[in-house]
Amino acid sequence: MTAPTIDALHAAYRSNELTPTLLVQQLLDQCNKADAAIWITRLEREQLQVYLDALEGHSPDTKPLYGIPFAIKDNIDLAGVPTTAACPGFSYVPEVSAPVVQALIDAGAIPLGKTNLDQFATGLVGTRSPYGVPVNSIKAEDIPGGSSSGSAVAVALGLVTFSLGTDTAGSGRVPASFNNLIGFKPSRGVLSTKGVVPACKSLDCVSVFAFTAADAVKVFELTRGFVADDTWARPFARTAPGWSPGTPFRFGVLPQSQRHYFGAPEADVLYEDSVSRLCAMGGTAVGVDFEPFLEAARLLYGGPWVAERYVATQSMIENDPDGMLPVTRGIIGGGNKPLATDAFRAIYRLAELKRASEALWKQVDVMLTPTTPRCYTVQEVMDEPVQLNTNLGTYTNFMNLLDLCGCAVPAGFLPNGRSWGVTLMAPAFQDERILSLAGVLHELSGVTLGATGAPLPKLPTESGKTPGWMPVAVCGAHMEGLPLNKDMLAHGAKLKLRTKTAPIYRMYHLPGAGPRPPRPGLVRTPENGAAIELEVWDMPESALGSFFATIKPPLGLGWVELEDGSSVCGFVCEAAATAPESDITSHGGWRAWLAGQS
Repeated sequence: MTAPTIDALHAAYRSNELTPTLLVQQLLDQCNKADAAIWITRLEREQLQVYLDALEGHSPDTKPLYGIPFAIKDNIDLAGVPTTAACPGFSYVPEVSAPVVQALIDAGAIPLGKTNLDQFATGLVGTRSPYGVPVNSIKAEDIPGGSSSGSAVAVALGLVTFSLGTDTAGSGRVPASFNNLIGFKPSRGVLSTKGVVPACKSLDCVSVFAFTAADAVKVFELTRGFVADDTWARPFARTAPGWSPGTPFRFGVLPQSQRHYFGAPEADVLYEDSVSRLCAMGGTAVGVDFEPFLEAARLLYGGPWVAERYVATQSMIENDPDGMLPVTRGIIGGGNKPLATDAFRAIYRLAELKRASEALWKQVDVMLTPTTPRCYTVQEVMDEPVQLNTNLGTYTNFMNLLDLCGCAVPAGFLPNGRSWGVTLMAPAFQDERILSLAGVLHELSGVTLGATGAPLPKLPTESGKTPGWMPVAVCGAHMEGLPLNKDMLAHGAKLKLRTKTAPIYRMYHLPGAGPRPPRPGLVRTPENGAAIELEVWDMPESALGSFFATIKPPLGLGWVELEDGSSVCGFVCEAAATAPESDITSHGGWRAWLAGQS
């Protein structure tokens, strides 16, 4: 079976093997045979015609999501279709779609319907809905995960290519782990929550379920436009580039004392497998203290954020309490009890924990945790609905409180057949870094896609790299026409392009010694760096070793980040060999410095 990823469907459209109309009919037939509890409202063929008509005269070359089917969690507005938040008494019909939904439709995507969820997005279990419990796509007796239960199952079964969920405490990640999917929770406010029924307005995020990280990236790029009249929106202010294969990075690993599996210790094997895969990708594992994050997670349901849920549903809970499920009413109802003094104490403690958590990001670039400790059966959750739900949020509840972004990644299957996953996380606005790492980590897991049995598509080869050749960045005497360029030519190198580094380097003058001419020393200095001009040459990989032997300390070869965010092998310098008086960064490059000396 071929999974309906964006690239696969577009390839079928381009070859005329498929049309959007034919695909919609096929998917409607599949939906009719699938578990009805996945959906709260599924669009009929006649309702879908308007979206098909809008594709006339277009193709995958003019609309980036041309003919791509998707699903929408039923707390996000789709014009003309009821929004229920899984509470029939709350239902309303919006006149316009949420901005994130409209952006997808404008890009050519086709909404198949609104999916089931834990009522008012309150829960991580997927069992708190009057519309039924969606059947877990991997193991039928297990919970599907929540609150975005239907959104995850719809993707895992191949009924849609991707879906929108929401994530306040883990609702966009827990169901991904239980259904063998990518679950991406972006930085808070980057995807507008206008047109979303709030759970906690200050924490809510729109999330993405997809078969692959590449598909999640495309959805993210198309939906992250700043919405000025959304008071919680934030422009995407990138603080780290996407990761390129071959670029070293540091990742945090939990100590054994902070690995909580709640009776499923076999999951630690898959966690360690993920650690090994990240190391194989060039990562360095760093043991960290994760306690500030875990304590922040415990704050979520014991502080003002339950009161915020009460505010979001106040009219319903006060005027029609019987219209809510008892478990939902019981959780949210407690939100009218905390005093303002309790709220401020929790806010102060969160500020302390946030400051404490910042120490971790000085040690690592990303953090690796379980997505959720373990899964439970539906019966187990029905017997103990609150405590087991709390267990599920151990590694998710803190993320929005601490302003992080995260991506849940399949890690494999446990001996009992359950799907289990890990999460990569980083500070806000580093979404592209975690998505690019997630894509390779996912590929190395060797799992198939969702519940379809389809193989995971191979990632494209490293951009710009010619097989058998290694790009090498030079910034000084090895540049074209300068004294040491002869060493490049002697090793068969060919000039590829002239560009600049990312603005995270400083350049120092290193005096000549004997026959060696003066050279620059490039030092990575993210806090006060600048962009430095350089050249990238292609060198035969077989010649790289002998070329390296010609390089004398304090210079060496390392990874140099370019202005486009990619990284290549290149000249770097030991910081200890530089002095402030030799800083020539202001010239912007070696050639410019040389010109100033003549």
